[in-house]
Amino acid sequence: MTRHWTPLALFYLVLALAGLVGTWVFNVMAITQMTDFIGDLIRSGPAVSSITVDLLVVAIAGSVFIIVEARRLGMRRGWFYVVISGVTAFAFALPLFLAMRQRHLTRLTTAAPPRA
Repeated sequence: MTRHWTPLALFYLVLALAGLVGTWVFNVMAITQMTDFIGDLIRSGPAVSSITVDLLVVAIAGSVFIIVEARRLGMRRGWFYVVISGVTAFAFALPLFLAMRQRHLTRLTTAAPPRA
């Protein structure tokens, strides 16, 4: 199980789990209270709107990074992380991708033959 799980990869994995749990606690609250999720993001004042735009831009840039980096490194199904961010949270998907990216890089490094 610990094969290719570096401390950095585990750190990213912990962040992914924190992002998943942290966002879904509030998502479940919004669902059970039948809250207008999009309306709350827009109408809750300038500070909330600023944070919303900030995170939206980061999520778009991060999504492009995930797809481009996955292709560059030869990781399969990089698009999957972008898709799951819409179902879970980008706060989960990006650190999960970074954890899997770190494992992939570690695997490439340990699989490379030693140089003479």
